[in-house]
Amino acid sequence: MKELLLSLGAGFIIGILFKVLKLPLPAPPVLSGILGIVGIYAGGKLMELFLK
Repeated sequence: MKELLLSLGAGFIIGILFKVLKLPLPAPPVLSGILGIVGIYAGGKLMELFLK
């Protein structure tokens, strides 16, 4: 849980910093970004099953 809160906090601070500096956010569009993360996670879990 600590890692999740630290990650969320770091992302929040970076988002604020980028907006203050008037830079584009360093993140992909919401849906494609979420799907990319899900795909990476699913691929890793699938390989764990095959490599056991």
